[in-house]
Amino acid sequence: MLIIGIDPGITGSICFFKDGKILDVVEMPNMAEGKKNKKQVNGAQIFYEISLRIKDIKKDEIKVIIEQVSAMPGQGVTSMFNFGQSFGILKGICSAMQLPMYFVRPAKWKKYFNLINSEKDASRTKAIEIFPYFASQLSRKKDSNKADAILIASFFHETYKLED
Repeated sequence: MLIIGIDPGITGSICFFKDGKILDVVEMPNMAEGKKNKKQVNGAQIFYEISLRIKDIKKDEIKVIIEQVSAMPGQGVTSMFNFGQSFGILKGICSAMQLPMYFVRPAKWKKYFNLINSEKDASRTKAIEIFPYFASQLSRKKDSNKADAILIASFFHETYKLED
């Protein structure tokens, strides 16, 4: 089974995960928008990146796990709107591709990996610990979003059978 773990948002990532191994991780495709060149997710590129990696796989052998995001206290209205828009675009693309989607709250997967109340960078350290062969692609601080996508996919891989 191919598991596609997604950390939504403009700086998020998409992880392609099979049989307990990371096949690939891509940073969330984005593009400039409007006069101020604000970034937004690039739906067409997301569709392309996913299509490219699932072309030889039956849809019933694919599971898409998207982090269930919601508004958080202290976040600006505009940034929360953009974050929700990214989440909606991802749901729309996966729906149009007829891929089965599952949603996991950050608290649930973070608790599983003992990351509650830890720094943002702790997920990168955890991903490197579990998948040392992927460490070179998680070497920068900004790779914590890749690590989140990896851990979301890994969480589902390790727990989905238990919840059936």
